[in-house]
Amino acid sequence: MRRGKEIAQGSHASADFLVEQIRRKLEKDPNGDVPIKLSAKERTWILEGMAKVCLRVDSEAELLEYHKKAQGSGLNSHLIRDSGRTEFQGRPTFTACAIGPDIIAKIDGITGELVPY
Repeated sequence: MRRGKEIAQGSHASADFLVEQIRRKLEKDPNGDVPIKLSAKERTWILEGMAKVCLRVDSEAELLEYHKKAQGSGLNSHLIRDSGRTEFQGRPTFTACAIGPDIIAKIDGITGELVPY
């Protein structure tokens, strides 16, 4: 992926826990208010600076593997699928995954051996 595309996909992933809630509410009532319930971990993450760590995988299959491991460990994991309109020869492709917000040690238990990007 181009560098700009990588940044955009990571941004989508890091905000998906919020966007997912907003989208569900708007689908039910497009003109209504959009109250959001945040968990204690989500509130803490937002109030304490929204830390993010970007890590690299070498394939879509590896990305899906980490996503499944995170979910299997009880962590929230948000997988982003690009439509393929500007890259990937028109083929929808999983491009990014955000794990958390949660306790750092729990996330490191899944991703600790990955190399920072």
